[in-house]
Amino acid sequence: MPSSPQPSPEQVFAQERSERVQSYAQDQAFRALSQTWLRESMQHKYVYNFDWLGRPIIQYPQDMVGVQQLVWQLRPDLIIETGIAHGGSLILSASLLALLDMCDAIEAGTTLDPRDSARKVIGIDIDIRAHNRAAIEAHPMATRIQMVQGSSVADDVVQQVHAAASGYKTVLVMLDSMHTHDHVLGELNAYASLVSAGSYCVVFDTFVDDMPPKFFADRPWDVGNNPKTAVRQWLSGHPEFEVDTALEQQLQITVAPQGFLRRKK
Repeated sequence: MPSSPQPSPEQVFAQERSERVQSYAQDQAFRALSQTWLRESMQHKYVYNFDWLGRPIIQYPQDMVGVQQLVWQLRPDLIIETGIAHGGSLILSASLLALLDMCDAIEAGTTLDPRDSARKVIGIDIDIRAHNRAAIEAHPMATRIQMVQGSSVADDVVQQVHAAASGYKTVLVMLDSMHTHDHVLGELNAYASLVSAGSYCVVFDTFVDDMPPKFFADRPWDVGNNPKTAVRQWLSGHPEFEVDTALEQQLQITVAPQGFLRRKK
């Protein structure tokens, strides 16, 4: 009988990686070490140390890589983000969309003026400070970014974002503003419906529920009142979404444990 074809080196590498990542779920010592490092690094405000293309970005490098993987996998034409701060996350998303356009143009053998791209990012924040707005609008990625000022759960803001999202086929949503249970639950109710089948709603800072009580003493969120508790409640009524634990296991260091929510195809 003819022998079965041998797997390619790429297939072997992918299989090895998949098995390694799956093994992390049973490696309690490694997971505990990752959790300890997350807690200690958050205590030292490590997450505030980085820029993306010149703008401060309040994210862990591991989560930046995770977002990059999702964007390449999904190839979205719209990314919606709640929470703007200094704008680094918006610039990250916009630059990843620009890379998608560049790759599409190379594959098609065409040239693309980035100003003609339909791909864009919508960022929402209750308070877009003037100096941050000016810096974002002056950035080379600004043509891909639309900013909306107002509470992300206010009816007029939700309606404005839904109208702006009309016509887009592949939508990725990332929630990273106020981290209280009620606010995140409101955001999930407002924006998760925009997520296209197979895409994700990423809920950041679910890790708050895994930290010691009063860890964020100057913030309104805490153990029992945070994005993870909102996700748990929301998922109980939305079986069309599921938690992607594979990405969480791959990253290990992430502020979004149980927060990578995939809409089932």
